[in-house]
Amino acid sequence: MIFNKKSQAALEFLTTYAWAFLVILIMVGALAYFGILNPSGLLPDRCNFGSEIGCIDYAVGLTTFDLRLKNSVGEAIIVDSFNVSTEATTPYSCEVSPVTATWSTGDIDDLSWTGCNGEDVGFVAGEKGKVSVTIGYHLAKSSATYTHEVAGEVFATIT
Repeated sequence: MIFNKKSQAALEFLTTYAWAFLVILIMVGALAYFGILNPSGLLPDRCNFGSEIGCIDYAVGLTTFDLRLKNSVGEAIIVDSFNVSTEATTPYSCEVSPVTATWSTGDIDDLSWTGCNGEDVGFVAGEKGKVSVTIGYHLAKSSATYTHEVAGEVFATIT
């Protein structure tokens, strides 16, 4: 009888690498289970707006959303609208919206939304969430026909 040594070597090769591959899969599974592979946990909280509006402070809760913004346009502006949304398919809505107002140059204004449906859009306390904000405004020296928009986003830990 003639034995084929090539097939035995191939089988040993595949078995050795199968065990190594299995160990790697178990390690990746353990890292994912303990949350080490969660990239949003590694990212810092941030608040980004255009250069016209500066973001001083922010807080995102399950039922509240708070912003402290600064007018950096260089002129007085009249804020016409605020639009708050998320990437979820369920619309992000809050009961009380900030009232339109006139902001002088350098004014810092606190904006607060309450009664938000954070749980409906998938926010979980202690995890990160992203809220997009669009502010419509026009210069105080011109009319509302000359509106401008500033888009911003808040990526923060949900409280």
